[in-house]
Amino acid sequence: MIYLLRHGEITQSSPRRFVGRRDLPLTERGRTQAAQWGERLRGTVFQAVYTSPLSRCRESARLAAPGREIAVEPGWIEISLGAWEGLSVDEVRERFPGEYEARGQDLAGHRPQDGESFADVAERVTPLLEALAQGPEPVLVVAHSGVIRAGLCGLLGLPLDNLLRLDLDYAGMCLVEQGRQGWRLHGFNLRPEGF
Repeated sequence: MIYLLRHGEITQSSPRRFVGRRDLPLTERGRTQAAQWGERLRGTVFQAVYTSPLSRCRESARLAAPGREIAVEPGWIEISLGAWEGLSVDEVRERFPGEYEARGQDLAGHRPQDGESFADVAERVTPLLEALAQGPEPVLVVAHSGVIRAGLCGLLGLPLDNLLRLDLDYAGMCLVEQGRQGWRLHGFNLRPEGF
């Protein structure tokens, strides 16, 4: 079984801004969310724990898997939104006329200036997930919503244009496993209190 955990809640400004690879810290609530997973998963003997290099994931991993060795894997980093990072929707529309709407028309393939598309992310993440299935399990991966959703679409053969319909909360957990008949999703957006 592969456990895919989105990092805990991060600090946000108002209006909301595109985050991407900006290294925003966890809030106190985000730390609590990750620590709740640590309590819930205490008896699970993970064969490996991987995390994105961004601090929100590294801290979430330390709290969700206390005392375990954690490997930082660059491939788990969030989607690069390039020139859009740190901007609000209104600022993107003002600085890059028509681009926000173009992304809405081609969510899978559109790349913001100097950024990645979700198809790029799926191409980067899906092989990482497939490789994990070849090794000893269970494995915990602490990553980002864009990465987890793109990876799930890649594994399950779901169209990437529907990726944002997979609503993954802060500290939401997904469980996937490769079996004889292919990949199976055993849980999506699970919370520690209901796991």
